[in-house]
Amino acid sequence: MRKNSAAWASELARKHLETPLPRRWAHTQGVARQARTLAPILGGRADLLEAAAWLHDIGYAPDLVDTGFHPLDGARYLRDTHHADDHLYRLVAHHSCALIEARERNLGTLLVREFGNTSPALSEQLIYCDMTTSPEGKAVSLDARLTEIRERYGPTHVVTRFTQLAERHLANAVRAVYTSTQLRDV
Repeated sequence: MRKNSAAWASELARKHLETPLPRRWAHTQGVARQARTLAPILGGRADLLEAAAWLHDIGYAPDLVDTGFHPLDGARYLRDTHHADDHLYRLVAHHSCALIEARERNLGTLLVREFGNTSPALSEQLIYCDMTTSPEGKAVSLDARLTEIRERYGPTHVVTRFTQLAERHLANAVRAVYTSTQLRDV
C-alpha cells in the first residue's frame, strides 16, 4: 500500500480520531470531502491532497500528543512511525500556516529544523479544504470558520492570535483555490 494513499490515510485517521475526538473526526471527514472536490483540477496529485486532508489533524489524537502542537506531533508520527511520504508529512507539518502558530508557541525553530521552512506544494489547497470546513464537517466560508475559531478559543488564546497573524495568508490561499476552481468551470 502506498503511504500517501487516501484509503490508508482515512483508516489511520479513523483509528486515532473517531472514538476519542468525534467532533475532530467530523471535521476531518469534511476536509477530505473538500479535497475530493478539487480532484478535477489536481489530476495525479489528488490522492496526495486527500491523504493530507485525512491526516492534517491526526496530531490531536490523545495517544499521539507530544509537544501539544498538533501539526508537529502529527507529522512526527507519520514520519517516524509510518515512514510516510516526505511530501505528505510536510503537508501535515505546515498545514494552514502552521509555522506562524509554531512561532507563537515558541516551536518555530523546531518545526523548521524537522520539516523545513517552506510549505510544500498543495499547501494552498489544503488550507482551502481546512479553512472552509466547520468543526462539524460542513462547508463554510473562511470568515465563518475564523469567527468560530476565535469564539471557541477566546480573545487572548494563542490560536486566536495565530488566526489574526495568518488571516491574510489564509484568505489569499482560499481565494486562489476558489478562483482556480471557478476558472476550470468556464
